[in-house]
Amino acid sequence: MQQKLARQQKHSANRRKTIAAMWRLKRREADRRGDFAAQVANQLATRHSAVVLEDLTITNMTASAKGTLAEPGSNVVQKAGLNRAILGKGWYRFEQALTNVARYTGCRIVKVPAACTSQTCSRCGSVDPVSRESQAVYRCTSCGYSANADVNAAKNILAAGRAVTACGDLGTGRSVKQEPLTVAQTARNPRLSSGGEDVN
Repeated sequence: MQQKLARQQKHSANRRKTIAAMWRLKRREADRRGDFAAQVANQLATRHSAVVLEDLTITNMTASAKGTLAEPGSNVVQKAGLNRAILGKGWYRFEQALTNVARYTGCRIVKVPAACTSQTCSRCGSVDPVSRESQAVYRCTSCGYSANADVNAAKNILAAGRAVTACGDLGTGRSVKQEPLTVAQTARNPRLSSGGEDVN
């Protein structure tokens, strides 16, 4: 239809019909994307007690690379193609649908920071940017573990999501949301006062 539109005379009736037909197709595409996001979100939220997502700033990821007249951007066409691919997947729309369904099913949505998830080995835990050989291949430089890069990152995200404490933050130490310790608790277990984990 875009090729047909390019051949048609501007401001003609046939051109207006072609534009209307293109908009109808775009609306159908958006509706299908929304239906798919709603269906998958419903399946995940009803079958699982918790769903872990990578905390992505999609607005920043899909920002234009055109730049300004004084400082023009680079690889503008490639960045525009990447932006279309990201927006075409409907990541944010899926997150919204999942959050909406989770309110009714009781499913817990956990968002994990995206930093180093694709550079960390899901088997030994070592972090090395060199291990990410390409967009699709991950091979750990420490233990030799090899897997698809997205699968390896998904395992890291799931592990980090499972480590989230009942206070809603990552279990790296004593949560700031915890109630303050009493003198008796500190005397019984000195490790708690220093942020250590209670092993009793």
